[in-house]
Amino acid sequence: MDIIKIISLSLGSLVILFVLTKIMGNREISQLTMFDYIVSITIGSIAAEMATSLENDFMEPVVAMIVYGLVTVFISYITCKSLNMRRFFTGRAKILLDNGRLYRKNFKSAKIDLNDFLMECRVNGYFNLSDIQTAILEPNGKISFLAKSLKRPATPEDLNLSPEQENIVINVILDGVLLKENLDKTGNNINWLENNLKKQGITDIKKVFLATCDNQNNLSVYVKLDKKNKHDFFE
Repeated sequence: MDIIKIISLSLGSLVILFVLTKIMGNREISQLTMFDYIVSITIGSIAAEMATSLENDFMEPVVAMIVYGLVTVFISYITCKSLNMRRFFTGRAKILLDNGRLYRKNFKSAKIDLNDFLMECRVNGYFNLSDIQTAILEPNGKISFLAKSLKRPATPEDLNLSPEQENIVINVILDGVLLKENLDKTGNNINWLENNLKKQGITDIKKVFLATCDNQNNLSVYVKLDKKNKHDFFE
């Protein structure tokens, strides 16, 4: 009976977590701020406790999770309405490096070690601090880098080029299933799709693992392959 209760409580906690995440929004998934990070960990801990609460009343952790969720929604609302509240709950960005100067007090207030900062620089492709114009610690704990003009990658604008704007690629077949609404968005119909599949030697949609259509109306098709690729390219 205990196993059945644990299974029931675990499923119940997953449902509650899913509902709360939907209510709190995508920002909780990405953990945009320190407060989001704290709330996510706390709600997860309460849900885990609920899943194994054989002797305690399971409604107590449920109520606690709901309270955390409602408080998060309320704080998200007031931070959207008030700049001061937004700064209080989410914090401010801190400049760590600018124009060749490291700001030690900002490092100290952010509790960031210089070695950790240098590691983040290397991870982002900067092995020489002289290549960086500005480094900013964002409220979510990530560091944004602005490279010096001579060190940043060249853009088409720099080369006086005007490439055509690309749009997102639309999936029209996914795992053998035709996505009719997506196909309509491309401006094509089933006859166009079947004709293009026949040109690539495919007569059955169910044999297609993925098919996409780009803004140039080009159809890219990936058939289902049951065999394994035994080559290990990363040894």
